[in-house]
Amino acid sequence: MSKYTAHTARRDYSLTGPEAARAFDKGLVSAQWYQSPIPRKRMKELMQRRDAPALLDTALWVVALFASGFGGYWFWGTWACVPFFVAYGVLYGTASNPRWHETGHGTAFKTRWMNDVLYQVASFMCIFEPHVWRWSHARHHTDTIVVGRDPEIVEPRPPSLLMMFLSLFNLPLAWKTFSGVARHAVGRMSAQEADFIPASEWPKVFRAARVWVGLYALVIGAALYLHSWLPLMLIGLPSVYGAWLGYLFGLTQHVGLAEDVLDHRSNCRTIYMNRVLRFLYMNMNYHLEHHMYPMVPYHALAQLHEEIRDDCPPPYANLFEAYKEILPTIWKQRRDPSHFIQRPIRARAEPAANAAVRAEATAS
Repeated sequence: MSKYTAHTARRDYSLTGPEAARAFDKGLVSAQWYQSPIPRKRMKELMQRRDAPALLDTALWVVALFASGFGGYWFWGTWACVPFFVAYGVLYGTASNPRWHETGHGTAFKTRWMNDVLYQVASFMCIFEPHVWRWSHARHHTDTIVVGRDPEIVEPRPPSLLMMFLSLFNLPLAWKTFSGVARHAVGRMSAQEADFIPASEWPKVFRAARVWVGLYALVIGAALYLHSWLPLMLIGLPSVYGAWLGYLFGLTQHVGLAEDVLDHRSNCRTIYMNRVLRFLYMNMNYHLEHHMYPMVPYHALAQLHEEIRDDCPPPYANLFEAYKEILPTIWKQRRDPSHFIQRPIRARAEPAANAAVRAEATAS
């Protein structure tokens, strides 16, 4: 492993730089990723989509949003509104992200229009331009943490502590998103966006950006008319003040793990969480399982975990255990960007029966 100094320049993580060509040269593009073996019949069972789990989940989320938002409104102007807005911010700025994510995969609901409606609403709440991020996330799954290909690498190496602090308040994403919205509203695309968004989708990007401009204009106009921050505390600002928990979730997914590998066991984490956190996160704590088999709905990920756990590195017991590993790694990467956590993967000869199951699962 090569050593770096504190003055080492950050690798080029853009999708149009030399690292993109390097990924092609290394055979990391359109390559076959490892998948833990699962019998074809069992995989079909796990991939079944249903409306009921997501309808219940969404109903609970909406009720909690309205209850906490109403509490913030009712006690507005007093310190009593603070706990309500803390809860509302997390439900708005953090919990909207996994709902954007699952409906973007089309697996949250069985009924397509339900996925589409919640996807648009959640995208607005977590300030992800819906059509841009749909294609960005498709590339993330195709080329997970492949430098020069993955547009969603959370913390490029060496990590910037300042950017990480600002990300607790979603400020880098807010700047990137609203710069993009302004650009798209006037009908322009960036070079990086043009790399992963088909030209046929550009009119949808431009149209969505203009709708967003109109919605934010209404909210800001209401705040100015009422001479009050309350409208912005309910729509817009929660994407900033409520995103901190979502960022802490997001850091655990891939940060500190291997880049440029074709095995999700080396670049994804699975972390056990309690029921409340799993509700907010929609089971994305089973992140290795989700990346290995992204068409398995969120409500079946715990079952998928049980099916493949013996073929995967041990899961983390909780967020604290994960961060005991992540934080020292981030610190080391500031001086040595080549440093990463090597997850334990069993090296053993594959039995013939297991190989046959893998071949069957791959064929399906």
